[in-house]
Amino acid sequence: MSESEQREHRAHGLPELIAERRAKAQRLREAGGELAPYSYPGVEPIASVRGAYERLEVGEETDDVHRVAGRLAARRGAGKAAFLDLVDRTGKIQLHARADVLGADTLKQLLSLDLGDLLGVDGAPLRSRHGELTLRVERFEILGKALRPPPDKHAGLIDVETRHRRRELDLIANEDARKLFVDRARIVSAVRAYLDGEGFLEVETPVLQPLYGGALARPFTTHHNALNRRLYLRIATELYLKRLIVGGLERVYELGKDFRNEGLSTKHNPEFTMVEWYEAYADYTDEAARLEAMVGGVAGAVAYKGEIDFSAPWRRVRFVEAVQEGAGIDLRAHRDAPSLAAAIAERGLQMPIEGLTWPALADDLLSKYVEPTLLQPTFVLDYPIELSPFARAHRSEQGLAERWEAFAGGMEIANAFSELTDPDEQRERFEAQRGLAAAGDEETQPHDELFLEALEHGMPPTGGVGVGIDRLVMLLTKQSSIREVVLFPAMRD
Repeated sequence: MSESEQREHRAHGLPELIAERRAKAQRLREAGGELAPYSYPGVEPIASVRGAYERLEVGEETDDVHRVAGRLAARRGAGKAAFLDLVDRTGKIQLHARADVLGADTLKQLLSLDLGDLLGVDGAPLRSRHGELTLRVERFEILGKALRPPPDKHAGLIDVETRHRRRELDLIANEDARKLFVDRARIVSAVRAYLDGEGFLEVETPVLQPLYGGALARPFTTHHNALNRRLYLRIATELYLKRLIVGGLERVYELGKDFRNEGLSTKHNPEFTMVEWYEAYADYTDEAARLEAMVGGVAGAVAYKGEIDFSAPWRRVRFVEAVQEGAGIDLRAHRDAPSLAAAIAERGLQMPIEGLTWPALADDLLSKYVEPTLLQPTFVLDYPIELSPFARAHRSEQGLAERWEAFAGGMEIANAFSELTDPDEQRERFEAQRGLAAAGDEETQPHDELFLEALEHGMPPTGGVGVGIDRLVMLLTKQSSIREVVLFPAMRD
């Protein structure tokens, strides 16, 4: 329990409150009340009921009866009439409970319920004298007893760490949090709808893999007892998906979890959601246009309104030019680690340089001095081939790869290649990665012989893209931390 939770509980006298609620629950049971029915059929979303009666005039009542259910969030009044607020995932609605409708004893039982209790109500819509859409309570049923009090109804749940550790309390207390995760679900659905509509086939590949690959990252490892072998949580789905392209599926995608054993930040969670897609007969130029179309459509699905303009075309800038603009270093003039490290030191740039390889230094320059400046959607194109072990060599520029990364809001949101299809060249790339690992680079691609054998069966020209769903959600919901858009983010002890 965090210190803030302890302070809150001491302030409320939590043990006494729980004891009172338990005693109340016991009295209800002894009186024959059902506190946990098996079901409550026929419930309508509160938003649907509200939407159907928006045109009711002030003071107008109906005899229509609708069934809603949710959590008791507020209560006002007593005696022969009272108003209560009921909240579900879609919104809040006011309840009007009257003794002449329910009976005095039933009204008393309703008003004895605690905030946070789960309640089912049959009621008739009306527009109150104050203009609030309301349900006149005809019948109610207790659907669940809350033995712990909800977060303070006025202050809400403010402590950030508690909100992230106890997301259920955040969702109870904060309407904005509920809306955010509804929007996340819509974003995921819109991504799937776009790809399905473009003829892609959704597939599933192993999460536990005998060999990790498809990205430059450190994996989580585990041990399978029955097989007596080490396995890895996948860092990407790339290599399996490209094997499916070899197999003739031609357009495939997977949307799911990847895992990378790396640090925590506002942009990094070790468990994150990615969508990767691959399509035969396309290259990285085709995939840039596809990403623009997909993100634009997804932004429309959640009615995004913000300072980022997702309409096509997005800005395009080459990698070496981006580093020159952002860090003031010409990578073409510094093609080895000592030369590049010296240039970084000479310019007084604040970044580690000791023991780092040339690819690591170049990538760090982009991450630190370019990425944060790319607020509007931007493609950084044509990466050094050392940074792109699975990308095809540039068709006209030696030493470069046909790769882009897409940035917006000061962070990377997608990565794409014209995929390398030549098995012999891919084998050479694996050997180069082995050399980088020997030089001390911990984030390299291990040799994957099965993938090479798949390529030897022949792979068509292919374009591939990986999009970070969590970061896309951050952009479209205007959040500055990945922890806000992951229901249960990784937390330190």
